[in-house]
Parts: sequence; C-alpha cells; structure tokens
Amino acid sequence: MHRFKDLEIWKRSRVFCSSIYKLTSKFPKAEKYGLTNQLRRAAVSIPSNIAEGSSRHSNKDFARFIEIAIGSTYEIQTQLLISFDLNFISEEKLRIHSNELEEVIKMISKFKSTLKQGKG
Repeated sequence: MHRFKDLEIWKRSRVFCSSIYKLTSKFPKAEKYGLTNQLRRAAVSIPSNIAEGSSRHSNKDFARFIEIAIGSTYEIQTQLLISFDLNFISEEKLRIHSNELEEVIKMISKFKSTLKQGKG
C-alpha cells in the first residue's frame, strides 16, 4: 500500500487539476454543463484515482486505477483541443496546459512501469 499524499504524481496532478479549474472559470457561462464540467471532472479524476488506487493491496490493482488516471489525461487533451477550436482558450493557454499535462502523463506512465516491476 502506498501513501498517496507522498506520491509526486498525486501532488503534481492535484496542481494540474487546480490549473484546469482556473482555466475553465473563464469559459462561457453556457459551457457550465458542457466543456467546463467535462474538463473539471476529468482533471479531478486523475489525483482521485491515484489516491483510490494507492489503497489497494496489490500493484496490479493499483495499476488499474493508474490506467483510469491516464485515460482521464487523454480526455483532457481532447477537451483542451476542442476548447481551442471553439476559441475558449488561446493558443498560448493550450500550449501551457498541454505541456503541463504531458509532464503529468510522463510521471504517471513512469510510475506505472515501476508498479509492473514490483511484486503484488
């Protein structure tokens, strides 16, 4: 069992989640139940699944939750591109958040590979 609050991937994904909340706070009010909600839910899902997975007693179970977290990152990539297409975010904001997201993906993927190497 891992202590999720000590995991760098959890800390980093939590920071990223906050940045998505700040970004979407500037979206049109009509998007409250659309892209705003979708982006926020996917962003919250990343640290939440890391935390939930950390409570599992085997690395195999934890890896399943890590897979879900990675899936959420790909949802966010798509939703950021759609937000850009709809002119809700600038090219600069897209680049900044995409770069942040890539860092999170790399960290999670590297962590996942360490789980596969371990026993459990």
